[in-house]
Amino acid sequence: MGQGNFSMVAEFILLGLTESRELQIFFSAFFSIIYTAIVFGNLIIIFTVTFDPRLHSPMYFLLANLSFIDMSLASFATPKMIHSLASKHKTISYQGCMAQMFFLHLFGGSEMMLLVAMAIDRYIAICKPLHYATIMNHRAVFRLVLLSWTTGFVHTMSQMIFAMTLPFCGPNVVDSCFCDLPRVIKLACLDTYVLELLVIADSGLLSLICFILLLISYSIILVTVRLHSSSGSSKVLSTLSPHITVVALFFGPCIFIYVWPFSKISMDKILSVFYTIFTPLLNPIIYTFRNKDMKRSIKKLKNQHVSFRLTF
Repeated sequence: MGQGNFSMVAEFILLGLTESRELQIFFSAFFSIIYTAIVFGNLIIIFTVTFDPRLHSPMYFLLANLSFIDMSLASFATPKMIHSLASKHKTISYQGCMAQMFFLHLFGGSEMMLLVAMAIDRYIAICKPLHYATIMNHRAVFRLVLLSWTTGFVHTMSQMIFAMTLPFCGPNVVDSCFCDLPRVIKLACLDTYVLELLVIADSGLLSLICFILLLISYSIILVTVRLHSSSGSSKVLSTLSPHITVVALFFGPCIFIYVWPFSKISMDKILSVFYTIFTPLLNPIIYTFRNKDMKRSIKKLKNQHVSFRLTF
């Protein structure tokens, strides 16, 4: 059957997490609180790094970019999901569905590469401290951030070019909280086996390769420090533990969803929510409460704000 015989679907229906109306109201209120905390927490990190000169270093510049991506990753679908849970209308337009998939893979791919950039920064700072200022100059850091965004853009375009040409002629129920490629392409009115392989090869391999690179880089750091100073390894581990925790929280659900994206396990819906909502919330908590410089700077800015308000 030719593609011209298909009638395009104008909207999709998002099933969400549950069919219970009581739970939908609960999740709507709960996710509203979580989303507010995500925006507020990541904005605090961005403003703190921006306005405190003591944090104008490559590590904190990368951290501020991570907070911006996390905030964006939580914003591409969460407001729509909260609205859908609170209302009886669970639909999303075709254009809105395509936009959600585009931004999901843009921010997701960018964050993967940014975490690799942060690992590179820590490797140079710990293993080559005398050359850190020379290697991690402003130009190098800017290039790493640009590479992160470029990776995300190329990653999402490589999939969206094919997804936007798929014909949708009837089934329009997406068994998820938001539009994601593995779920949406199953509704296409043709054989998507090749596209399924593309999703696995693209998203799955990108996630897996970045995760392996991060494991290797952090292992090299720990082994190097251990060989040079056994007493310093605990300090380095304390410094790296927030990074390693964020990597595990981000890549764990991501690898499960995209390396085995067409399994029938319903757990991937929960992991999708964790990946797009709870990870962006945990990142500022992990980096803020485990970092003495960040806590000191936040307290300083808070005191300055209080003093400014008292003056006026």
